[in-house]
Amino acid sequence: MTGPAATDADRRAPGGADPQTPQQSAPRPVPPPAPWVRTRLRATPLSALLGAALAFVAVLLAAALPRAMDRGTDQALRSFLESRGPAQTSLYVSARPRYGEESAQNLDEVLATLLARTAPGFGVAPEGPVHGSTAGARPLANRGLAAPDGVPPQLGLHHLRTASEHVRLVEGHWPGAPAPAPGSPVPIALSQSAAKTIGIRLGMVLETTTGQGLTTMKAEVVGLYAANDDAEGYWTDFTCLLKACRNMTTTQPPQAFWRTEALVGAEALGRLPDWGERQSADFWRIPVDTRTLRSDRLPATAKAVASYLSGPTATRLTRETGRSDLSFTSRLPEQFALAEARRQAAAPLGAMGPAGVAGVAFVVFCLAAGLTGDRREAELRLLLARGGSRAGIVRRLLAENAVTVLPAAALAAVLALVLLPTPRSAGTVLAASAATLLALLAVPVRAFVLLSPKRPPGPRRRLVAELLALAATAAAVFEVRSRGVAPAGAGVDPLLIAAPLLLALCGGLLLARLQPALVGALARAAGRGPGLIGFLGLARAARGTGGRARPSVLPLIAMLLAVTTGGFGATVLTATSDARFAAARAAVGGDAQLTAPGDTLPDALTSAAAALPGVRSSVKVWTEDNVHLYGTKAGGTQISVVVADPVEYAKLSAAAGSGRFDPALLATGAAGTSGATVPALISRDLSGGDASGYRLRLENGGELTLRTVGVIDGTPARPGAKHATVVLPAAQVRAAVPQMGLPNGWFALGTVDRHRLEQVVRTVDPAAGEERYRVRTSSALAAELGSDPLQRSAVRLFWASLAGAAGFALLAVLLTLVRAAPDRAALLARLRTMGLRPRQGVLLILVESVPLALAAAIGGALLAVGAVALLGPAVDLSTLVGARVPAGLPVLVRPVLTQALGLAVLVAGAVLAEAAISGRRQITTELRAGDQR
Repeated sequence: MTGPAATDADRRAPGGADPQTPQQSAPRPVPPPAPWVRTRLRATPLSALLGAALAFVAVLLAAALPRAMDRGTDQALRSFLESRGPAQTSLYVSARPRYGEESAQNLDEVLATLLARTAPGFGVAPEGPVHGSTAGARPLANRGLAAPDGVPPQLGLHHLRTASEHVRLVEGHWPGAPAPAPGSPVPIALSQSAAKTIGIRLGMVLETTTGQGLTTMKAEVVGLYAANDDAEGYWTDFTCLLKACRNMTTTQPPQAFWRTEALVGAEALGRLPDWGERQSADFWRIPVDTRTLRSDRLPATAKAVASYLSGPTATRLTRETGRSDLSFTSRLPEQFALAEARRQAAAPLGAMGPAGVAGVAFVVFCLAAGLTGDRREAELRLLLARGGSRAGIVRRLLAENAVTVLPAAALAAVLALVLLPTPRSAGTVLAASAATLLALLAVPVRAFVLLSPKRPPGPRRRLVAELLALAATAAAVFEVRSRGVAPAGAGVDPLLIAAPLLLALCGGLLLARLQPALVGALARAAGRGPGLIGFLGLARAARGTGGRARPSVLPLIAMLLAVTTGGFGATVLTATSDARFAAARAAVGGDAQLTAPGDTLPDALTSAAAALPGVRSSVKVWTEDNVHLYGTKAGGTQISVVVADPVEYAKLSAAAGSGRFDPALLATGAAGTSGATVPALISRDLSGGDASGYRLRLENGGELTLRTVGVIDGTPARPGAKHATVVLPAAQVRAAVPQMGLPNGWFALGTVDRHRLEQVVRTVDPAAGEERYRVRTSSALAAELGSDPLQRSAVRLFWASLAGAAGFALLAVLLTLVRAAPDRAALLARLRTMGLRPRQGVLLILVESVPLALAAAIGGALLAVGAVALLGPAVDLSTLVGARVPAGLPVLVRPVLTQALGLAVLVAGAVLAEAAISGRRQITTELRAGDQR
């Protein structure tokens, strides 16, 4: 002792008793037992951290994918409706003008009543409504005005309540008070562009013609204006207020004339009914705010719009406005139905990826639970042997899991809510809750099974389960093939989503039965050779670990699910891209198109275009739709004529997949002709009768006698032609009728850049405008078809889901390696004592893992191809393509092999990394501690 000696008082207990006296000594307090959860977490911190990380990733994906789908569908709906324009997304209300009682105040009061009934089903766009009064157009009788075909121009009148906010006055003044006296000219303001085109000057008094029951009226141009923004949505339906519109008469032949419209002041509202006669009306256009629409509320919005147009709301508005003749029209119901059909058509691809991720994640949690159960089996059985109950042990494991899983799941859910804001949360909560329950219950359920009394082996139970899975798969595939995809309005087709997953499950169960036998045969064959690594690796791959007779089926199913869903989805995307390019090429008539509507193409322009980089072949074409063919069953038929060089045009037809023909037909057919008789290819609708005496007559009087040498189905220069089509050779046509066949179109094959082609047009003809020459390329059109947000959202969601599935499949392989690590480390440690080199140890691990990766890659590829072959006929790609294409999904090998080989490479890399990182440490531990198994 370093201090003074202890006294008797010091040795006494706090109560004053002598501690050395047995009768007076008190027992030492027993420390409370350490909390179970804290003890377990301190004992295995890395395992707890990995479990929390796995739960975090799973819950994050489960919470994020529904929100990504919601955001994608909302954005696609809004973008689709916005692309339709205000004309398709507005509510139109009209009524007859109130003769003698017309006033701007009444128009505003009706508008206020109409706007009050729009909420809460839908709102008004920020640009606001457009309302006023309109009067139909009247022909102008003034001399000197522009009249292209001798038809006088026409002038209509409008009063727009807020027009002054969207235009600027260039000359003169706005029509205003006082009101024009009866019989005096109506003061109007005219577009400066229209005045220049028609030849109208400021201050001119325009007189209307008489006839057809119209009385003479006059209008005085008091002002000229220009729009602040011609492309503004305000001017929808009022294009002729900004410029002179070139129209055609309904007579035969049609004649061109100019039509324009002018603005009048509020004081002239009473004169509009006289100007327009029966074509006068008051109108209110209410644009719906598409930026606030939601896909989940679209049915309710559609119901509210229907009520506004022809339901209780419309009846109430008619009564409140005092206008019994109110008429409601809109294209919104049609657009809503089309948007909903598009969403449902793209939904299977969007749901297929998340379904694959969910399946693979479920397998991974089962593997993780199995690994934890194997590692802690001895501990759990000891607790059971010392009096613990299965229920009590499971409750402790559940509490242990809750401490790590619940905080990680909550953090993941909050992160998904913050990163992907969307007004809907029901799907997120449901998916996150399901993932949390799976992460929380996987280990307790596995422990409950481990601690349950052993049942005698029943091989028939597994066989029955496998037969049930096979029967469910066959039923799902048969149902999808027999009825097709679920009809519109039925939501996502669960059978189309579940069928690839069921095929992968059946494939995994079949491979699980075949793999041990096949790998065992390979091991026996390798055992006959001189090396030992191949035999040992294959022998370990053919049997299970930890005393199991066969390998676990779960890693194989996880990889097959990832490869099958990935291969099927990649096939859909590749087929969509190919179909989109084919549709674009068919619409363009090749890879590039340059046309001059109503004009001819100069040789300098076609030569410069043909010299562009990437042009493989090109052909000059003359097309005309206003041609009549005589000698048919109907006597005379209006047709479309295509005149081109047969050889180059045959190449174009073959590449575009429309109207393939042998160019020798047109070339050899000319040998037997004389005079004005030329060989011709006719469309199938002209080949029903005697096609030997067809005569073709042009509008300018030229005439040809045709000799039919073949029948075609369409032609690239006239895709989707409304009339029957005839293809003629250029040389013979020009020799017979010199005024016929000068090219007005140029088509090319190759990688032609649209901007370069437009630059060529501007270089050769600087004065040319967009109306003179039209440039189109298949690449630009394909990009336009693929720019739909609905397509992009589905594609992004699929690739994100595929990445998640691949990650989980990789994790399943790693968990399998970790589960087999103790046995493998013991084997390698023994072999190291016998002279095994480290490089050979890594090779042994790789050989052991190769059969699983190869079986999954090959089996997954075959299953993906089988899924495409079985389910492909029920898939319609039109919505994803952006154009109408034939239903069906072709079998494509390249995208399937890409997915399979990619996953196999990832697995091989993971195996090598695991062997390099943990293999040496495990061997060292075994060599130090000895074999304790």
